[in-house]
Amino acid sequence: MLKVTDVSIDIAGKRIVDNVSFTARTGTVTGLIGPNGAGKSTLLSALAGDMPLSSGAVQLEDTDPQITPVKDLARIRSVMLQDVSVAFSFLVRDVVEMGRRPWARTEQAALDDEIIDAALEATGTTHLMDRDIMVLSGGERARVAMARVLAQRTPIVFFDEPTAAMDIHYQEKSLGLIRELALHGATVVVVLHDLNAAAAYCDSIVCLDQGTVAAAGDVDSVFTSDILSKVYGWPIEVTKTTAGVHIAPRRAEPGALHHSLITSASWANSEATAQQ
Repeated sequence: MLKVTDVSIDIAGKRIVDNVSFTARTGTVTGLIGPNGAGKSTLLSALAGDMPLSSGAVQLEDTDPQITPVKDLARIRSVMLQDVSVAFSFLVRDVVEMGRRPWARTEQAALDDEIIDAALEATGTTHLMDRDIMVLSGGERARVAMARVLAQRTPIVFFDEPTAAMDIHYQEKSLGLIRELALHGATVVVVLHDLNAAAAYCDSIVCLDQGTVAAAGDVDSVFTSDILSKVYGWPIEVTKTTAGVHIAPRRAEPGALHHSLITSASWANSEATAQQ
């Protein structure tokens, strides 16, 4: 369903993604992980056809997203961006309805109301449907954005840090929805910083480091202490049991603050005390 071959991306003369290749199979969730600046979001944008490639190729089903008309592409893949802010005032239901626009004037349009209602219910946003999205919290807006993606009903779905703004209840519920999409035949690619979530919900992992693939494969092969510690530049312990994979970074010890910061803070406290 999704094949990535030797993809490189340059932005402003700088190589952000370098010679990345992997395949995401139908009915699976592929996790993109890696430290900040590794190229995950840039790669996801290119896979969706929203950013040009410098070299290489992406194949979505039998389609090249780089040359496919936007409306046709919107019937093949849907995208939930990391930034879920909305620049204009819309009712929540109107935002979710935007996911149905690629299907306007098709036989699928007859299902619009049913699908919109189902997407709202699945994401726990039905009670928000008549509210202005501008007044919602970040987590609520993220759930509305996920509802829009669900309403689009495409065979390939991309998520960029979908649960970053959500509380633990909706993090798990939303990741469960992502998993369910795959179980019903979608090809899903999701960018995640939460390594434990990636281990729990993904079938395969592509780990990026400075724009290149540091490791790729199933969870067990990629999630090792050696690989993760090297990629993230921090000691990480990986424990594998019958219950699953658990990732635990070493806790940082105090001592990273520069002495001038500590001295200034102490001076400010002393002055405040003296004035009292």
